[in-house]
Amino acid sequence: MNDQILRDEELEVIASQSSKNEMPYCGDDYFIMNTKEYFLCVLADGLGSGKFAYESSSAVTEAVKTHHENGVQTLMSLGNEALVNKRGAAVSVLKIYYDTKEFVYSSVGNIRFFLYNPDSDKLVYPLPVTGYLSGRAQKYHTQRFKYEPYAKFILHSDGLQLKGAKSILKTYSSLEHSSRMILQNNPIHSDDTTLILGSLLS
Repeated sequence: MNDQILRDEELEVIASQSSKNEMPYCGDDYFIMNTKEYFLCVLADGLGSGKFAYESSSAVTEAVKTHHENGVQTLMSLGNEALVNKRGAAVSVLKIYYDTKEFVYSSVGNIRFFLYNPDSDKLVYPLPVTGYLSGRAQKYHTQRFKYEPYAKFILHSDGLQLKGAKSILKTYSSLEHSSRMILQNNPIHSDDTTLILGSLLS
């Protein structure tokens, strides 16, 4: 399991990833970055596993990374274009805008997203859009969610069977602890797995 931690004034994020049966290529790929205006996260799950799945997922993340200043809808379209003549991928793009205190989210495929707002004690869980990106023309369903101070979020690929997202986000203060509990309570199956946990710091 490989971990990446991003900490800034506005938020902290921990990402954990492992490949199917410890294969050299992980079919999942992700990219996270933070600026003064926004946080960006893309998670792509290439169809199948191994090298061809990795080629698909990394093509998406590279396209989003190169054009990160664009809106979520445009980034989804660019990710889709990067998959022409490739195997295809489930893709989620998330942007957090600090000035409007909004999460902007779009996804196609079996990636899951949860947003927990602590003041209202509400869990937001957009229903997944079936299918995958493969370079074919497609419409994207982009949603906006207001976030409260100290909101937390989870994004994960389908290699993880997550249960009790709200109780985990409510109960544990540190992201490291939350990540540990999720991975302990939801044993990783023989699939590529990515878990991204984030917390707003104000």
